Amino acid sequence: MNDLLQIISDRGRALVDWRRPRRPSGRALGELADLLLSSPGEASGVVRARELLDGYRALDYAGKTSFFRLLVTDYGADRTRLGAASARFLEEPSEEAAKEIQRAAEPKRLELFRRLNFAPGGTADLVDMRLDLLERLSSHPEFWTLNDDFMSLFQTWFNRGFLILRRIDWQTSAAVLEKIIKYEAVHAIHDWDDLRSRIDLPDRRLYAFFHPRLGDDPLIFVEVALTADIPAAIQPILEKERTTIEPKDATTAVFYSISNCQKGLQGISFGNFLIKQVVEDLQRELRDLKTFVTLSPVPGFAAWLARERADDASVVLTKDVRPALDRLDNEAWWLDKDAREELAKVLPPLAAWYLTKARDSRNRPLDPVARFHLGNGARLERVNFAADMSVKALQSAQGLMVNYLYRLADIEKNHEAFVNDRTVAASSAVTKLARALPQPKALVSTDG
Repeated sequence: MNDLLQIISDRGRALVDWRRPRRPSGRALGELADLLLSSPGEASGVVRARELLDGYRALDYAGKTSFFRLLVTDYGADRTRLGAASARFLEEPSEEAAKEIQRAAEPKRLELFRRLNFAPGGTADLVDMRLDLLERLSSHPEFWTLNDDFMSLFQTWFNRGFLILRRIDWQTSAAVLEKIIKYEAVHAIHDWDDLRSRIDLPDRRLYAFFHPRLGDDPLIFVEVALTADIPAAIQPILEKERTTIEPKDATTAVFYSISNCQKGLQGISFGNFLIKQVVEDLQRELRDLKTFVTLSPVPGFAAWLARERADDASVVLTKDVRPALDRLDNEAWWLDKDAREELAKVLPPLAAWYLTKARDSRNRPLDPVARFHLGNGARLERVNFAADMSVKALQSAQGLMVNYLYRLADIEKNHEAFVNDRTVAASSAVTKLARALPQPKALVSTDG
């Protein structure tokens, strides 16, 4: 289909006499958008869509901002038509009158995006366009309505029915493998040998979701280690010289890295589908796998702890805890045996408190990784001290990592409790750690 669209586009360029300067303005692209929306022909429509996307890509930062502003102001709903449709419905309520309101309320830019999507490579270009939009939202709140329109379309275009799960191994094309190296966001892949140790050994797996319109560019991928127990640190998993085990001897599947690849699809959830699909595939392949667990980072912990330390009125940091935390001021505290012993006593309880009780303005756990896994129905199983001593992990989480347990029989129950009541499913071990500190009102579920 992509090849066919490319042929139509190439042939159409010879039929349509439409030339634009190499760096058109946002307003000039608006004229092209009007032509695209009024174009009755398939070939001319594909050509104009491709030309508009090429023109957009050539704009500078100000030009793209101008184009977004144009989309908000000139390509919204037809207010006259919407007013007339609403009046008709009030006079004579009917299904057809309600449908007319729905049609009139739809912004013109939605149809523009649909037509742009027909251009060769149009889906990828629209994903990139949304990334440009996200970079401007903080300074242009009026663009939020445009972001909502992108989200509405992307949730349809990238729903589970269109996603293709592929296992990535050493026989996968080099183009895809290079993207895996590029997109790895949790534990950097340093070279080809490092990649091979993660995908070409019997006790390692890597799975990725792809979308037909994005070709070999993955949406998200997960790295899996097959082990005999639940891991407490990342280094034994990443170690190249470790002793491998046969898949048939594994009892535990560890999801130790999940990386979203398309920043322009921020807010579109793939991870929950990915984990569930991978669990199903692994169960079919390896009948003896009983435990499905993550080894996850805690990216917000260090920042939260720094704020609490700076707050003399902190309700969680007691006087007997603060002296031990002063050890963190030494950038190489982990090399000091006494410091490690002191911090091993205070950091895990603080992390358990942070993960189960620290909330944002919407009463959700502060930590984004916790929100993801708890929202998928996982249980907060264990807090691991000195689990990742890389520079990145020390800066973001003071070296801590967490296990989230996916107990298949409890996933739906945990998910519903989290979504409906913001209840955090936590093991008795984690709950016990958190209870060692002052207790504010919070929703914590203990499932031992």
